[in-house]
Amino acid sequence: MEQRTFTRLGRHVGVVGLGAWQLGADWGRVDEADATAVLTAALDSGVTFVDTADVYGDGRSEQIIGRFLRSHPDAGLTVATKMGRRVEQRPEAYTAENFRAWTDRSRANLGVDTLDLVQLHCPPTTVFADDRVFDALDALVADGRIAAYGVSVETCDQALTAIARPGVASVQIILNALRLKPLDRVLPAASAAGVGIIARVPLASGLLSGRYDEHTTFAADDHRTYNRHGESFDVGETFSGVDYGTGLAAVRRLAPLVGTGRTMAQFALRWVLDQPGVTVVIPGARDAEQARRNAATADLAPLTPDELAAVRDTYDELVRPQVHDRW
Repeated sequence: MEQRTFTRLGRHVGVVGLGAWQLGADWGRVDEADATAVLTAALDSGVTFVDTADVYGDGRSEQIIGRFLRSHPDAGLTVATKMGRRVEQRPEAYTAENFRAWTDRSRANLGVDTLDLVQLHCPPTTVFADDRVFDALDALVADGRIAAYGVSVETCDQALTAIARPGVASVQIILNALRLKPLDRVLPAASAAGVGIIARVPLASGLLSGRYDEHTTFAADDHRTYNRHGESFDVGETFSGVDYGTGLAAVRRLAPLVGTGRTMAQFALRWVLDQPGVTVVIPGARDAEQARRNAATADLAPLTPDELAAVRDTYDELVRPQVHDRW
């Protein structure tokens, strides 16, 4: 698999990683055997970067990954986790004391002395401008609790504020064929600063897989049901904030471009990989075959200029009015 570099992290990773939100069972039930099968298939397919969080299944995702690491000590995986969403979202909660407690819990869950990469998990906007927060993160690095830190953001403005911080190694941001705003300023700024870009929600919560229609239903414990309108967290995390019907219309417009030899999901993932400045994309997978298909995207040819233009035109005509100015 093609390797790209996290300059400030000093690591190379495969361009297709694995998002482990599903392994916490926040998208409906995933038993541990299936979760382990996903991790095994991803590793066997060349994946070297896994993204999780302390809040995914309240630690379940981290614990499953930790057991996998212990059984595959030579896997060479870089594991990124996130912290901050297990408490009420108030800026004053982002303290050095809490950071130590949160990272100690993740270290225990993952079974490691030093966490590879810890990201602030979409904190309140004022946190990004607080020097004390980043001083505390620097202290965690100095103490050996973490090797590096980054941020996961909701908005492009938050990303740009973080990129200006000299210690920030990575920015995780929603980027997909229904969310193009990061292309304008965030990706160029990150590239210039040597900050890695982790592209999350690359399939817009599955919309861009092409498998859903107006009759599709999701389980009650799936965020595509319980957060459809932002009831539990930022609505931008569910279907990228795009109205479900509009998303289906956009996918139907793009579907004829897929052709043979690739799936709709692979077309959408390849679009992300083709954007200059992207370090790694982190699609999730509920089973081993999904993990293998996602990883295989790295072997596909880049999209043609006409295909890239069609994505832009579809976004401009159908999606831009709903999302561009919100995030």
